Amino acid sequence: MQLALPPERDPAIAVAAQRRGPPPGQGAAHRSVRPAQGHAPRSSTIREWEILRESKLLATLARPVPQALEGPHEPQMSAEPAEGRAGLCARLAEIAYHHPHRIAFVDPAAKAEWTGRGAITWTYAAAAEIVARLANGLRGWRLPPGSRIGLCLDGGAEGLIAYLAVEAAGHVPCPLPIAWDEARLAAAVQSAGLSAVLTQARFGASLPAERLCRVALSYFGLRYVAAFGPAVPDGVISLDGMVLDERGGPFAPQTGGGLVSFAAGDPARPMHRPAASLLAAIAHCRARIRVGPGERILMLLPGGDLRSLVAGLGTALLAGASLEILPVFEAAAFAVALARPVPTHLVLPAQLEANLARIALPGTLRSVTLAHRAPAAFGPALLHPTAERVIVDLVDLDATAILVGARGADDVARTLADPNSAALPPIRMAMRIEPDGRLALRGEACAAHPLRRGMQAETTADGWTLTRFRTEVRDGLATAVALA
Repeated sequence: MQLALPPERDPAIAVAAQRRGPPPGQGAAHRSVRPAQGHAPRSSTIREWEILRESKLLATLARPVPQALEGPHEPQMSAEPAEGRAGLCARLAEIAYHHPHRIAFVDPAAKAEWTGRGAITWTYAAAAEIVARLANGLRGWRLPPGSRIGLCLDGGAEGLIAYLAVEAAGHVPCPLPIAWDEARLAAAVQSAGLSAVLTQARFGASLPAERLCRVALSYFGLRYVAAFGPAVPDGVISLDGMVLDERGGPFAPQTGGGLVSFAAGDPARPMHRPAASLLAAIAHCRARIRVGPGERILMLLPGGDLRSLVAGLGTALLAGASLEILPVFEAAAFAVALARPVPTHLVLPAQLEANLARIALPGTLRSVTLAHRAPAAFGPALLHPTAERVIVDLVDLDATAILVGARGADDVARTLADPNSAALPPIRMAMRIEPDGRLALRGEACAAHPLRRGMQAETTADGWTLTRFRTEVRDGLATAVALA
């Protein structure tokens, strides 16, 4: 399977091209853009995005930041964005403006087997169009700006687009693991105060939309349940219908609400992270993974996870890369995906390090990121960095901080053992060990706090946030992050 489809054959663009006439105020006098000489005619969505480059709104939204990621023509979103740019949806629009044909999201080939929906390869332009349509539909709901909206999706392309659409609509996304049962979903919806949830009709043998309908019956604060099809249950809003009915075009991201995630995967412990803090955490991660524009992140982490958001969607958008997620692991499909001839950065659970060390890795694999969640033990390193490949460890500390380090450089095991000698950027993230042995954190990338009333983060007199973890050290390296 080829990684990219030609624009005229991209199913996402074909769907997005079914528009209902020209944008308001742009009738017969609206000037068309002719395709470049020697190229095939482009789809209507691509032509629209070329036209919209002349819009002052999109020009303001997609204005390049002076620093470049890899060269003078690759714009970068600052980790400290100006007001109105504090969101990943702004970065999506920025790349769609500069590189509309670049691949954004790739569905696994076997997606239809567990969702009933075909696999799609999404360009940045097509993804931005669908995000705009969904965002316009969400704005029509009677929800105040900044409402918290759950995302109970499998982590595929629809989940990524739904996350960005919630941002673009001015609300706060809250990923929910699709594997959670009804009791955990109900606890999460109530503890996070969710007003709506976006989900899907089917995931394997489970029916997430029906499960959330039952949750809504027991919690009246959950006002809207919407799902991607097929066979959306009665009483559930069809997100596919929303995509077809709403208009797209440029969108002005009204973000700033950040993200809600759950500490240690506990539905009773929602954590709120401001938008600037999320971007700082993503920038900290991307600087170590070293993803370049047009490269690919291949991720095996499940959706509904802060680690997957930071190392997956966030890093891909900040770098201008593509993201391919395998929400259902199958060895043969993974081998095919890994072998594709494109520079690849693999993100997977740390428990799979031994499995990965036993196979021959392709020369196109530029980095491997092993994701841990505290409390966690660090065994002997089985993967080692080379001149061509970086090995990165990522540790989630109760959704308060994501610590990332490259082996042989700013190694996580060395940082946790002696934070004072670590090469951490103090503005984004600083760490120290308290007299009682607990880890304490400070910095923009650690600015997350409990969402529930009566649950306050424990802090020191000088403003450091105390965690519930301590490190076990041997020979100058941390062997575990344990509960204090």
